[in-house]
Amino acid sequence: MFVVCKTRVANEKVDRLLNGYSAYAETEELIRLVKRRIYSNNLDIYEDQTDIGCWFIPRN
Repeated sequence: MFVVCKTRVANEKVDRLLNGYSAYAETEELIRLVKRRIYSNNLDIYEDQTDIGCWFIPRN
């Protein structure tokens, strides 16, 4: 069985954003964790909320 650490996944997605790449989050919990880290890092991010997840796109 493969166990996924959600905080690690959220940190990896925010690292992608910090490097100028977009990131996608599938679950409500992961979206919440990524948003919290975006807010704490004071990033300017465009959020595209869909029915199946959320895209986070850095604004430059």
